[in-house]
Amino acid sequence: MPERLADNKVTEQLNTLSGWQRSGDQIEKDFEFKDFAKALAFVNQVGDEAERMDHHPDIFLHSWNKVKISLTTHSAKGLTENDFELARKIQKLQS
Repeated sequence: MPERLADNKVTEQLNTLSGWQRSGDQIEKDFEFKDFAKALAFVNQVGDEAERMDHHPDIFLHSWNKVKISLTTHSAKGLTENDFELARKIQKLQS
């Protein structure tokens, strides 16, 4: 099982990411796209990355062009390196 990160490590990791924020025991980011099709394509890409890592985020597609991603490691009851690794992969999908 992945090890839960200490608060100072979470802060360090967050400083390496653009636009991600901590909310309790998870990190989250809102993404906005040109249209529904692009938002849905992004969700599918995130799903593919999550499957490869066997680490699954909460994904909320709303307002036809917005996607909110929330990451946490349920088995560790908090944030682990896996959450930040997936966040970095998600960031690359958007660029």
